Amino acid sequence: MAQVLSLQEVFHSADTRHARPAKPPQRTTHKFKTSVSVPKRGAVTPLRKTHKLNSDVSPHRAVSAVRLMRIEMGGAFADLLNEKGKGSGENEMGYVGRTLGFRTKDLDDRDLRLVTDVVGGTIRWRRYLDHLICSLCHDERVFRSMEPLLLQILRIGFYEILKLDMPPYAVVDENVRLAKAALRPGAGNLVNGILRKLLVVKDNDSLPLPKVEGDDRTQARALATIHSHPVWMVRRWTKYLGQEETVRLMVWNNSDPSFSLRANCGKGFSRDDLVKQLQVLKVPHELSLHLDDFVRIRTGMQFVFSQAVLQAGLLKQGLCAVQDESAGMVVSVVDPQPNETIIDCCAAPGGKTLYMAALMKHHGKVYAIDVNKGRLRILKDTAQVHQVDGIITTVAADLRTFAEETKEKYDKVLLDAPCSGLGVLSKRADLRWNRRVEDLEELTNLQDELLDAASTLVRPGGVLVYSTCSIDPEENEERVEAFLLRHPEFNIDPVDRWIPAAFVTNRGFFASNPAKHSVDGAFAARLVRASVKPTS
Repeated sequence: MAQVLSLQEVFHSADTRHARPAKPPQRTTHKFKTSVSVPKRGAVTPLRKTHKLNSDVSPHRAVSAVRLMRIEMGGAFADLLNEKGKGSGENEMGYVGRTLGFRTKDLDDRDLRLVTDVVGGTIRWRRYLDHLICSLCHDERVFRSMEPLLLQILRIGFYEILKLDMPPYAVVDENVRLAKAALRPGAGNLVNGILRKLLVVKDNDSLPLPKVEGDDRTQARALATIHSHPVWMVRRWTKYLGQEETVRLMVWNNSDPSFSLRANCGKGFSRDDLVKQLQVLKVPHELSLHLDDFVRIRTGMQFVFSQAVLQAGLLKQGLCAVQDESAGMVVSVVDPQPNETIIDCCAAPGGKTLYMAALMKHHGKVYAIDVNKGRLRILKDTAQVHQVDGIITTVAADLRTFAEETKEKYDKVLLDAPCSGLGVLSKRADLRWNRRVEDLEELTNLQDELLDAASTLVRPGGVLVYSTCSIDPEENEERVEAFLLRHPEFNIDPVDRWIPAAFVTNRGFFASNPAKHSVDGAFAARLVRASVKPTS
């Protein structure tokens, strides 16, 4: 599956520099005064004494600061961290105690919702926030040498004032208390001074932001700061999309992520059944305009949805799955039918595998291949809950090795390739900072290798579907065109029979644009293998 998480097996790179008006200032790296608690996998945490209660510190701000530290310095993922934190205030406070040396009052539902908003928003707006913090420091060296925890507290304060419109002086007071308790009185004084400067320039409508003027490079830097994206992304998108469309895309990426639910028809649970459950749970929703099994959750209702649906057990019982409509349309391009043999080449975590199996009505076979044995075990367990395990077989293997060793051919082959994930930046808040332009060369080489391997598994007259969760032409159309030059036995099969016309490109591919279609960015090409290989 085109999962950005699996890319850590391909490369380990992250651009963690912070931004200022002209170029990111190089911040001094030094030892933490407070350690970031990131337990090793499988380690047993020893019993610890109860940490002292500090009831004066805001619970959601303390948890948010520690989470941000863990994400930026500990290498955790923002979305996974948020998922683990929902409904687990005790677990969150344990991290606070071990990192800051004290605990706060328990988190209530409002605090948990604020943690989700603050952590995700602060990460998205990091470049923008750092530019303003740096500009309002009396000396740029103060910003460059700022302690990581102090910087996170300032980012939280700036974000709450500028993007959440919280009562400004309450934000100042609460973040000053946190800085003093977690660090020292002088840190609190610094937070107080910088946040009060922010209030002045905000009230005067004179935030020190760059103007979009000058040559293309200068304009790209300004837009990257204003909309909080890496400069290389802005320049690349401007080249392919134009400046106006690039701005629209960045606005989408910075907005509250939208997401959908897929009713599990494989368990006899229809969309009408799902709608009735959501109505009982009072979760605002609307029907998908593109797919019969999907329901879209209204933007801004994610926390209400997660609490209600999790408590009702809809996911645990396998009655539905969280899946974006763009992923559903990739499955539509595959068009799985009963009694077919299908192979999902990079399957984990398995959303498309499960949907294909459900559509096959318990007749046929889906082979799910992935290099990650742990994620395949989760897929296998989920398939049982969804009651589609009878036709799903998991295979732990590298696709390239598997293709060399097997002689089997399949009716349909889905290669949902590892990619940059540039189409899912609204959901993966941290991803934009963990990508470099150099990564694309590594990825395109890998995609070519996987495409070549996948093609050998397709029977004559069979179908190969190549898909990504990227919006970059180099990972999408260009990979397909290069593949067709190497493999003239394959031809493009236009996808307009399976998906709405609005998503069909001139070449007959599927492509979704987040800003235009209000779904994740994705791509799919359907290729048919000739019944007889043409002679050269």
